[in-house]
Amino acid sequence: MAPGVRTAGSSVTSRALAILAAFDIERPVLTLTDIARRTDLPLPTVHRLVGELAAWGALTRGPDGGYRIGVRLWEVALLSPLHTRLREIAVPFLHDLYETTRENIHLAVRNGTEALYIEKFTGHRAVPIISRVGGRLPLHATGVGKALLAFSGPAFVASYLHDPLPRCTPYTITEPGRLAGELALVRRRGWAQTREEMTLGSCSVAVPVLDPDGTVTASLGIVVHSLRANLERLVPALRGAARDVAGRLADTAGDPYPGLRHQFTPRRPSMRKESA
Repeated sequence: MAPGVRTAGSSVTSRALAILAAFDIERPVLTLTDIARRTDLPLPTVHRLVGELAAWGALTRGPDGGYRIGVRLWEVALLSPLHTRLREIAVPFLHDLYETTRENIHLAVRNGTEALYIEKFTGHRAVPIISRVGGRLPLHATGVGKALLAFSGPAFVASYLHDPLPRCTPYTITEPGRLAGELALVRRRGWAQTREEMTLGSCSVAVPVLDPDGTVTASLGIVVHSLRANLERLVPALRGAARDVAGRLADTAGDPYPGLRHQFTPRRPSMRKESA
């Protein structure tokens, strides 16, 4: 079984989910044999389940015989609140932020112990980055991650600091006490920064997107080249965008599809006879 792929459970659902989980950014195309090896499932079982997933549209088979994630699965994923609410609301403000700075712009949420990237804007002038939409990076090594971590609950922060912290570069903060001090600073001033802690040659600054009750919903960040890093000057624009996103989220709290023009359904004519 390939590293990082969990053994499928005994139910049909768990086996089908294991097959879908076998695909990742480094292996977007897999043969039946590849899937069987990565899931530790018998080849006949893989053949049957892959056929059913392909018939539904979750997988698609290419001319080379390899399987890829299908369009139907993508369509279903777009119904996630991360897309229908957070991303749809945030994108116009991210676009404005990019037009102002011409740097890498990130929108992220906390997913377990990682920062999950929901959207990004980049340009020709921007420094190359390793983040991608749908990708995950460590909370403590990224600007958006630090903003999310600093404004998470005390119990979660304590648990995170208790676990080993991976070192991404020589500048990554991996000492629990030192990281705790930096998170306290982030909470006091309202913004986070990194200096070559995720990738050499780049720095980042980020702010949280907070609910009216102070709960962190997401974070907005900007990544710049270390040579032109003047992070504090970017904070006002980031704060303004975060406030706008938070305000729009609050204003549309009862609408699952903000910005979507809902189809008008004419009222059915009454079946009751008009009284004379």
